[in-house]
Amino acid sequence: MMRIDLAPLYEDQAGLDARIHQEHQVDYPVTRRKRLLALIVELGELANETRTFKFWSRKGPSAKAVILDEYADGLHFLLSLGIDLKNDKKVMTLRQSKLPLTEQFLKVYARSTDLAAHYDLKHYLAALQSFLNLIPALGVTTTEVIDAYHAKLAVNYQRQNTLY
Repeated sequence: MMRIDLAPLYEDQAGLDARIHQEHQVDYPVTRRKRLLALIVELGELANETRTFKFWSRKGPSAKAVILDEYADGLHFLLSLGIDLKNDKKVMTLRQSKLPLTEQFLKVYARSTDLAAHYDLKHYLAALQSFLNLIPALGVTTTEVIDAYHAKLAVNYQRQNTLY
């Protein structure tokens, strides 16, 4: 059974969020709907890189590094939403699904749109759990995900430094 400790990532995300809030004169309530949409967009970009739904193509998935980068993008928005909702559940157990990857993505989409419709901790945790459950299905480890998150965090800070 795989577990992931998100506590340090929530702290890191809170720091980035504070920087963005200060520099762009925004806060969590003002950006909430945009972050929800950003999450859904990032899910699409991740699914696109896995190519799981592209039955018409013989081309395989993108390189693991590309998939991890896209996963990290989605994780940034999920963590930010969790901070906004004051989530205190930081250690999560990953559940390996027997569903095909396409079905797992549809489940993450459904949970994410449920979160957009019912913005509360219960729906957040369901969306987060389904997103984290993609980790074993993508053939990556929690260590790789955490490393990818930190790599993207550095990129996001650099973007703020260069007025992205």
